[in-house]
Amino acid sequence: MGESIGVAARLRKPSWKDPRLLIGLLLVLGSVAGVIALVGTADRTTQVFAAREDIAIGQVVTEADLSIVKVRLDDVEAGYITVEQGLAESSVALQRMAKNQLIPRASLGVADALDRKPVAIALEEELPPQAVPGARVDVWVSMPGASSAFDAPEMLLPSAEIAAVTPGSTTLGSARTTVVMVLVTDEQMPKLLGAQANRAKVSVVWNPTGVVR
Repeated sequence: MGESIGVAARLRKPSWKDPRLLIGLLLVLGSVAGVIALVGTADRTTQVFAAREDIAIGQVVTEADLSIVKVRLDDVEAGYITVEQGLAESSVALQRMAKNQLIPRASLGVADALDRKPVAIALEEELPPQAVPGARVDVWVSMPGASSAFDAPEMLLPSAEIAAVTPGSTTLGSARTTVVMVLVTDEQMPKLLGAQANRAKVSVVWNPTGVVR
């Protein structure tokens, strides 16, 4: 008889007040909530702009120059330009951006915010392969002397950054010309423009360290 009562107690339908049932429900609910939170976190991506091609300093940037990518930025989202926020009109690149690079908010602004401006230097000499956009070069000039010779070269712009390189074409009877756009501050600008106006011989030397000497 006692054994039958024990079996019946074990087979009795559990009550909602049964601690074991409540603990089990809490464990299930906790597991489900954890999965939902994990899925929600994994899917928390943001649409942001990225450079479709290399963007040079001073270049006017429109949405045609950009592509849209979905990335997870979390706490650093405020530092990048999202598609939801949009691109401001007349945006100008304040720093160089490489192809496929996300667009930092600080990299775009107005033209008046540029502290360096690109100046074209036409060169007939061959550039080293390392002289690419973003690389640093020293710009040397040799002013015309009293005779047909030039004075000794002097460094005019130490560690100037290259904004762009445009291979030129060869015309009949002339050497091949390459145009290098270097970034020049307003303080340095008169020296370079003056040298070019006086037909100085300008040379560009790759500066592998980027150090101003």
